[in-house]
Amino acid sequence: MWERERIGLGRAAGESIRQIARCLERAPSTVSREVAWFEKYGQRYLPSAADWACWLRHRRPRRVARLATDPVLRDLVLAGLRRRWSPQQIAAWLRIEHPEHPEWHVSHETIYQAIYLQARGNLRADLSRQVALRSGRATRRARPAVAGAIRSSRPWLGLNISARPAEACDRAVPGHWEGDLLEGTRRGGLNSAIATLVARATRFVILVGLPEGKVSEHVVARLSEAMGRLPARLRASLTWDQGSEMAAHHRFSLATDCPVYFCDPHSPWQRGSNENTNGLLRQYFSKGRFDFTTIDQAGLDQVADELNGRPRQTLGWANPAEKMAELLGVATTS
Repeated sequence: MWERERIGLGRAAGESIRQIARCLERAPSTVSREVAWFEKYGQRYLPSAADWACWLRHRRPRRVARLATDPVLRDLVLAGLRRRWSPQQIAAWLRIEHPEHPEWHVSHETIYQAIYLQARGNLRADLSRQVALRSGRATRRARPAVAGAIRSSRPWLGLNISARPAEACDRAVPGHWEGDLLEGTRRGGLNSAIATLVARATRFVILVGLPEGKVSEHVVARLSEAMGRLPARLRASLTWDQGSEMAAHHRFSLATDCPVYFCDPHSPWQRGSNENTNGLLRQYFSKGRFDFTTIDQAGLDQVADELNGRPRQTLGWANPAEKMAELLGVATTS
């Protein structure tokens, strides 16, 4: 606004366009365009009128949000959010399940804006942020920087991930798993925890309760029981973290005929599917505030069923349960 006031004073004093432009450190053509609309009709340049005219020219019409005008679409999106699906999963699911309704085909950005911005769709009035988005944030923020790796030693480990068969790197080959513990609050001097297993090929999730804590013998026994229910062809390998809960991994391998390989120190990306799944599980089990001794195996199975029923982009928007059913069908007929 101060530049327009300087232009008005300069023109009233009889200064040329170039003199005003030099004072403002602007191109003469810029100043010329600013005053041309007034002076071509013989009017005097008025800063306040020029500022108002600029605002009118650049005002954009505000579109009504899609989710605010279509109650059916709104209900479909809310249903997906209550099932803890991400906006991207909901957007893909709408296209697959309702091809005959192109008006329901919205982008994931439309859903994000309806959650983050109160005026556009107003989903926050119907659904809390803690349920709507797995991050629980009210605003977006940049990703934090990744910390560097720190070397450590575990003499009991045995097999490093570098010794894992090359076929395990190919997610098209079924039977390779990633695992870790998800820890909760302390109870009786011990951290409550559950074990999480994720199939690399299908992203199928198995949750294993650990009512006696993360003592290695107990963890190995419960994991052996869970993995023992799978066909032998689906027990090719298990990649685990550096945690001491797998110190007795030889017992697990002996019971299941499934070798265990360990990631490098502080390298969670080597079990990326499991890390991502543990992040999804924090929607159900708040970090540092959930006591896993309060949930039984049936409750864990229900949570796993919900995760395995989510459409996944990496699976072509099929869900892990469908992919695992296909593998089990092949296993039972072969």
